[in-house]
Amino acid sequence: MKKFVVALLVGLFVVSLVGSAMAQDIKIGFLVKQPDEPWFQDEWKYAQQAADDLGFELIKIGATDGEKVLNGIDNLAAQQAQGFVICTPDVKLGPAIVAKAQANGLKLMSVDDRFIGPDGNPMEDVAHMGISAYNIGKAVGQALVDEAAARGWDLKDVGFLRMSYDQLPTIKERTDGATEVLLAAGLPEANIFDSPLKVLDVEASMNAANIMLTKQPDIKKWVVAGGNDNSVIGAVRALEGQGVAVADAIAVGINGSEAVAEFEKPEPTSVFGSILLAAKQHGYGTAELMYKWIKDGVEPPKATWTAGQLITRENYKEVMAD
Repeated sequence: MKKFVVALLVGLFVVSLVGSAMAQDIKIGFLVKQPDEPWFQDEWKYAQQAADDLGFELIKIGATDGEKVLNGIDNLAAQQAQGFVICTPDVKLGPAIVAKAQANGLKLMSVDDRFIGPDGNPMEDVAHMGISAYNIGKAVGQALVDEAAARGWDLKDVGFLRMSYDQLPTIKERTDGATEVLLAAGLPEANIFDSPLKVLDVEASMNAANIMLTKQPDIKKWVVAGGNDNSVIGAVRALEGQGVAVADAIAVGINGSEAVAEFEKPEPTSVFGSILLAAKQHGYGTAELMYKWIKDGVEPPKATWTAGQLITRENYKEVMAD
């Protein structure tokens, strides 16, 4: 009996060691399109938390173009990774990414931006965690409508500076959602002033907004929406440069991280709010799903959609602490 107990304990110990070794041998890549952006830095941070909690190795790769994406996948295979999560720099790279992953025997999950197939439709067979872009956009629109009402504005006298980036479906859905809510609240369609961006950063947004603002000198009150925080911050800088008072513009961004710098300024700017997205779920959650797929064979859902929460100068500290 005693020998049996000893043998059982030894066996359990060996199984535990093997399980631990297997977990340590798991390697997961996490590729992002803009590694310097705060949103992707947060995704990496939370993915690393998952790696620390669950005991796998995280390999972080900045993949800013198609060549770096494909080379990065080969690099993961060379390091004997078993799978990866990716936010692609171009959604049309989806078929090439899938083919490269399959050729290297790697499991694959997309995050943030969903792959687009050759037929122009989303690649629904690839597991994906994304933002409910249209609903996020509607939340932006509602925040603009509510704040305009609180200031006693008549939307018929208000211009909508729409900082658009229609080549990326996720961003187009965001600005479309905001537009729908504003139109439903009474904004005239003629008061929508589209300002197409070349890239989603502050400088590009400021340049695009300046071009549009110089054409509309008679509009004295503005609401601003775009695909992220930077696109509305750039527009606000343009409004300031054109002499529009802080109280005469309302801008609501998306992401939350860049908007915080506006909230922390001694004096308020026209950046009224931002929809704070679930960076932890997109980083920790996707890494955990990939880990369970590799370790336990539990395939992630084909589509998971996350929401967001409005933060303003008044509530951002409390919300972000939670």
